Amino acid sequence: MNDEASELKPSPKIDPRLLELLVCPLTKAQLEYDAVAQELISRTAGLAYAIINGVPIMLPDEARDINAVTVAQP
Repeated sequence: MNDEASELKPSPKIDPRLLELLVCPLTKAQLEYDAVAQELISRTAGLAYAIINGVPIMLPDEARDINAVTVAQP
């Protein structure tokens, strides 16, 4: 199988009905879907929950802090 073809496959889309039901596990606030980054964003908690193979990983310990500043190392 061609590796290039597998790289061109679009990321699985999250079901809009599922998005209506999911809330941040910490704040219970609504989540925003970032299709490009494949993340569910909780602005209230400042966290981004990854979506892996179409499955949201709703564990706060696994979430990315969207307020953290990253500094590139030389």
